[in-house]
Amino acid sequence: MKLFRDDPSSKSQAVERLRLILVHDRAKVSTGLLELLRNEIINAISKYVEIDEDQMEIELNSSEAKAELVANIPVLKVRRALDN
Repeated sequence: MKLFRDDPSSKSQAVERLRLILVHDRAKVSTGLLELLRNEIINAISKYVEIDEDQMEIELNSSEAKAELVANIPVLKVRRALDN
């Protein structure tokens, strides 16, 4: 039984790191930049929705003509509107 379900397993962390390395190689972008981008996206959207970070996928696809940022972010719950 896991006591802390929020902590991703070492296997899922390793898979995510490997995926980021592969994306880096294809898009010619540093893995540090992709990780920073991922964290900032999580921080920005977490204000409004609860997401499944373990299942979140972010890819940067590029060709000679353009680059695409593709994100698949499972939403678990929409947060209530903030009262000002």
